[in-house]
Amino acid sequence: MYDSGKIITGLIIFVVLFTFPFWYNIGSAAYKQPKLELPKDVKECVESKEFMRTEHMQLLNEWRDMVVREHIKDYKSKLTGKEVVMSLTKTCMKCHDNKAKFCDQCHNSLAVSPYCWDCHVAPKGEK
Repeated sequence: MYDSGKIITGLIIFVVLFTFPFWYNIGSAAYKQPKLELPKDVKECVESKEFMRTEHMQLLNEWRDMVVREHIKDYKSKLTGKEVVMSLTKTCMKCHDNKAKFCDQCHNSLAVSPYCWDCHVAPKGEK
């Protein structure tokens, strides 16, 4: 084994080159949530902020299925117990009326393209 030094050196160089992207991005690859706020005249959303950040798409899909397939139109909030109409345009867009300032901020930062606007008309802030 006269070449063991070369082999070990080669393995070290390989490991350093292979892991370089991870070391290079330490600290800068963290996701920063965009700052989103409810309109000033609204105190709370349909559910909690944490729930809406992570589960709003599932909630909207459930709403769509319940309204279209089961003809159920009202949703009782787990947060407040208040009943709201299950509607993207009548409930959600009443408060979040600017797609560019609200929807697009998070969706663009996460590189997702929701299909809501395939059927629904974009809120007032869009043309």
